[in-house]
Amino acid sequence: MKYVVIGNATAAIGTVEGIRSVDQDGEIVLISSEPHFTYGRPLISYLLLGKTTEEKMNYRPTDFYEKNHVTTMLGRTVTKIDKDAKNVVLENGETVSYDKVAICTGSRPFVPPMEGLDTVEDQTAFMTMDDAHRLATLLGDQKDKDVLIIGAGLIGLKCAEGILHLSKSLTIIDMAPRILPNVLDAYGSSFLQEYLEQLGMKFYLSDSVAKFTTPHHAVCKSGLELDFDVLVVAVGVRPNTQLAEEIGCDVNRGILVNTHSQTSVADVYAAGDCTVSHDIAANVDRILAILPNAYQQGEVAGINMAGGNTVFDCAFPMNASGFLGLHMITAGSYDGEAYITKADGMYKKLVVRDNKLVGFILIGDVDRGGIYTSLIRDQVPLDTINFDLIREHPQLMAFAKSARAKKLAQPH
Repeated sequence: MKYVVIGNATAAIGTVEGIRSVDQDGEIVLISSEPHFTYGRPLISYLLLGKTTEEKMNYRPTDFYEKNHVTTMLGRTVTKIDKDAKNVVLENGETVSYDKVAICTGSRPFVPPMEGLDTVEDQTAFMTMDDAHRLATLLGDQKDKDVLIIGAGLIGLKCAEGILHLSKSLTIIDMAPRILPNVLDAYGSSFLQEYLEQLGMKFYLSDSVAKFTTPHHAVCKSGLELDFDVLVVAVGVRPNTQLAEEIGCDVNRGILVNTHSQTSVADVYAAGDCTVSHDIAANVDRILAILPNAYQQGEVAGINMAGGNTVFDCAFPMNASGFLGLHMITAGSYDGEAYITKADGMYKKLVVRDNKLVGFILIGDVDRGGIYTSLIRDQVPLDTINFDLIREHPQLMAFAKSARAKKLAQPH
């Protein structure tokens, strides 16, 4: 059996490990546009912060490809999948045959139309290691650059975290009325914004750049004018679905897959940020661009590609982030009955619906986030546990004895 994996991030590595858990002998070819060894993309802000190195960012040990007998084609781009000939076509016309192929192509930066953007030379996105290197080069080491970041979502704020100490000033603008609108509720957003403002970040919300009149001057829709030296466009991402669309895979914003990570085209699988998952917390189908889901979905793809039989059916949004000393974990849906605790330096919100925990926000004190996460993932009926105790002091003792024994027996 010959497997081709397109991509080299979390979902792709999950796919490789899924294949090898079933088939130790089949040929695996991994093809990625990026030239780098597999690395943790969320760590690029810490690279700029000086809290990590490229070597420490490796997502797997340096002998990973060798140990798993993976042939890598890094710095190469798949331009087409030929489902009839069962091969993939590279940028130079070279072809690589497959019996099964996994599309783990992730997403790309979304750049909205802004007049004059093409005149701004000192600009970058912030999604890859190369983006981080470019940004470091643009900033230099004099701390004399005014930086404008367009986008106050996770990518924009992680970028801001990484370069605050490298910048003379840091301004963030976003169309949304609050920061991290897809991750936090209104109070959580204001809590985090106040913390970041105290560290020196400046925010302009409910506004957007209308045009760039010079390579270093932006005019906003509100009339606000901003001068900057370096521009970061971090508005959002779009899933890379083109390869799948061109061969007739069902696509609705992301690639549609079943619980086996199969697309609608035979022998073609997909996993990660380029796909649509079923969100069990909100009971809707949507793109969930987060690492745990990407890995699990990739692993399931690999197992099933290799002849195993397993499913991925427990997807839900989850983010664990830190912003310059303030830690935060969020998960699930915020639609339901809320239990809220506010104190100096911390915020906790638990959301319950239909006798189940469906979501939570923890800012500041995040020590027991894993307990809440497992309640959502396992869809534990709350009347089978001591939820009053878990709300205030989450710990295993709040679970019924049988459930506690089961949890303690699980491998970690």
